[in-house]
Amino acid sequence: MPYVISILGILIVLLLAWLASSNRKEIKYKPIITMIIIQILLSLLLLNTEFGLIIITAIATVFNKLLEYASEGINFVFGGLANEGQAPFFLNVLLPIVFISALIGILQHLRILPVIMKGIGWALSKVNGMGKLESYNAVASLMVGQSEVFITLKKQLGLLSNQRLYTLCASAMSTVSMSIVGAYMTMLEPKYIVTALVLNLFGGFIIASIINPYEIDPSEDILEVEHEKQSFFEMLGEYILDGFKVAIIVGAMLIGFIALMAGFNSLFELLFNVSFQTILGYIFAPVAFIMGIPMSEAVNAGSIMATKLLTNEFVAMLDLSGGKFDFSEETIAILSVFLVSFANFSSIGIIVGAVKSLNEKQGNSVARFGLKLLYGATLVSVLSGIIVSLVI
Repeated sequence: MPYVISILGILIVLLLAWLASSNRKEIKYKPIITMIIIQILLSLLLLNTEFGLIIITAIATVFNKLLEYASEGINFVFGGLANEGQAPFFLNVLLPIVFISALIGILQHLRILPVIMKGIGWALSKVNGMGKLESYNAVASLMVGQSEVFITLKKQLGLLSNQRLYTLCASAMSTVSMSIVGAYMTMLEPKYIVTALVLNLFGGFIIASIINPYEIDPSEDILEVEHEKQSFFEMLGEYILDGFKVAIIVGAMLIGFIALMAGFNSLFELLFNVSFQTILGYIFAPVAFIMGIPMSEAVNAGSIMATKLLTNEFVAMLDLSGGKFDFSEETIAILSVFLVSFANFSSIGIIVGAVKSLNEKQGNSVARFGLKLLYGATLVSVLSGIIVSLVI
């Protein structure tokens, strides 16, 4: 029965994408089926095999080491701020982003990341039926972040059609930046985070190719990546400050969103004798159910999913890891994978702002299809959760 629900869930997600399609006659079904099969096989590899365990362990070990190194700098500046045995969220989860951002900057400056991004992007373009630009952008979004990726494509932004621009923005919203993966690993199991990163990469192509299908003229599919000419220390200082800005912004958003959620919960309990999150849970429970989550857990799971959509993934991850809900291991796996993406309302503003700062006309275009972007990115997260429910 669970397999039937999961397969039905995949079909419902594809149908919801098809209903929002801008050109149903142009949809290429063969690459879509191929990528779904790849998603299932990669999930099986990462979650159910010894080799997958080795990969996950190696990645988790790297990030744990990076977090250890980051703590050296944090303790030097903030040592003694917390009592012995305490682990403040800002110090232990958010500030390590500064160090990881600096490492990404170094790899970018040494041209190591661009080579990796172009290579993986080229390989993906052979599978997904899309152009080199779209494939590169998806990998680059994962490596450098949803707003920074557009800087590398600054020269080409003004030349892109609205269709190609949608796909680029959809990839940026469906993935997450490597700079904050370490922060996620302090709240969720690394195996689910790594699996989500891989699934969302392909899921973004699947949903975008249904919602937004188009043909690409090979003569127009030219990838020109722009790199800022900076000295090493100029670049390093910039990436360190960018990482600190991300930590501060996420921290500020958490303060505001968690406080607002607490206020709404109290107000609704006072007026209706039920919390705001519980109401959201009932609304999202059917979505949780088609993802393979049992009905007995669907309402609580739905409230976490809604929290992520309305606020951000950090708030929802804190709810999931906070011990407030007694979820089964399968539900934790599905929800963990669902939460690892930037699919929320605040991301619309971030992406619009990033594109608009480089090309105002294109930024206005992104603003017009902002809700459609969020719709597609949410379907990507749901699809990733369903794929995991098939293999665990």
